[in-house]
Amino acid sequence: MLEKIKLILRFDDNILDGDIQETIDAAKADLKLCGIVESKIIDTDALILRAIKTYCKSEYSTNEKESIRYMDSYFMIRNHLSMSIDYNVEVVVVVL
Repeated sequence: MLEKIKLILRFDDNILDGDIQETIDAAKADLKLCGIVESKIIDTDALILRAIKTYCKSEYSTNEKESIRYMDSYFMIRNHLSMSIDYNVEVVVVVL
C-alpha cells in the first residue's frame, strides 16, 4: 500500500517512507476504532483503499481548505463503512 499512497501523493523518493507508513497505520487504526472489523481492513478492498488514500491526502496537503475537504471526505467514507454490515460484522461459519 505504501507505493500506492506515495504515487497519489506524488512522492518519488524514500525519505518520507516511515512517516507515510505511520500515516497509513493511523488511518487503519482509526477505521478499526470506528467499528470496522480488522479483518476487513485489507489493502485490496477498493473502499478501504479509498478511505486511506483520502486520509493521507488530508495529512499531506499543503492547502488548508483542501486538507479540510479531504478529511471531511474521509469522515464520510469511514462513517459509511462503519455502518455497513459488510464491514462491521465478522462472519463466522460453523460447520456441524
